[in-house]
Amino acid sequence: MLNADYPEYLTTFYSSHPGLENKPYDEQIRVRNESLFGTVDFYSSNLRKLGIEAYDIYLNNEFMQKAWAREYLRGVHKTSRRRQRCRKIFQRAVTIAAKTPLRCLRSLVPARIRSASQDSWYYDILAAQIREAKPDIVLNEAMNWLSSDFLREMKPQIRLLVGQHAATKLREENDYTVYDLIVSSFPPTVDWFRQKGIPAELYRLGFEPRVLSEIKPEKRIFDVTFIGRFFAGIYDSRARFLELLCERIEQVKVWGTGVDELPVTSPIRRCYMGQAWGREMYEILRKSRITLNHHGDIAPYANNMRLYEATGIGALLVTDWKENLHEMFEPGKEVVAYRTPEECVDLVKYYLDHDNEREAIAHAGQERTLREHTYYQRMQEFMGIVGKYL
Repeated sequence: MLNADYPEYLTTFYSSHPGLENKPYDEQIRVRNESLFGTVDFYSSNLRKLGIEAYDIYLNNEFMQKAWAREYLRGVHKTSRRRQRCRKIFQRAVTIAAKTPLRCLRSLVPARIRSASQDSWYYDILAAQIREAKPDIVLNEAMNWLSSDFLREMKPQIRLLVGQHAATKLREENDYTVYDLIVSSFPPTVDWFRQKGIPAELYRLGFEPRVLSEIKPEKRIFDVTFIGRFFAGIYDSRARFLELLCERIEQVKVWGTGVDELPVTSPIRRCYMGQAWGREMYEILRKSRITLNHHGDIAPYANNMRLYEATGIGALLVTDWKENLHEMFEPGKEVVAYRTPEECVDLVKYYLDHDNEREAIAHAGQERTLREHTYYQRMQEFMGIVGKYL
């Protein structure tokens, strides 16, 4: 499984674990998994339960990738003077970061951890990892991070090349015919690839139940929360939505990235609590009576991870209505759906005042997720899909 992390997350992650960038590969990936950000090892651990060898590679994490190279590729990618200087700069950045707001960290950490520079290490190490494993299946969850030329070069080492992508824009210059199969939680993406003659299947996201044992039960001290991105672009409507909520409901608390791009008069700034990644995100959801979801400026389909994270952790999910939402949850019984920001305001106020109804819907939503939307079930579905193409 190939994946890439948000540069903002990598900045926060290594700043929160001083010295981790010098540790062995296995320790870095262990700590990365413990962070619970994204899907971590949710795919690979559940595939192993099915008797399948599975490994995760974070292809844009230079510290982690070069640790792998040092340990498994003898004499290759030795630490250069330039690299040593980079580490010293990073250590200074970590010291400063301890006293700096997270929104400012981006400028303190070397550019190499913020995005893959596409220097030789980037493709050389990944190529070595693929050649060593000779995998039956490569699942690339970071389709915008790898060129089609590189993937075509690697194809002789791979039995089935699968891409996974949701709703954000793909690079038009890439030749996606290199893929044997695309899976997506977003129906228009499935249709887009099929129109290009590339096999594609609907494959939804999910929830990992072990999160419930790793995040201790908490009193629900937050009335209304939102966690996510709200900067310009595909999240313009999300920012407008949040501004209305923050303006009309004083209990709203907001975590996420993009606050620096908001006008100084934005009501979101009053409710802003900082960034929250992985484990902290789950802790906030566990403390929330109601948590909000908004899919951004995309076609009318429900497909994001928050659907499952929020319901799985047991909060009442108030999400934007989408025409396929009923395929995953029953609106009004397992989640609450709104069609306009104004309706969302009314619904939130109603369920804050009606504890029993709120808790009953939240409980039903959690039961549905644990019954039908776990990553163990998703991995069974995944192997059923790819089995048709092997």
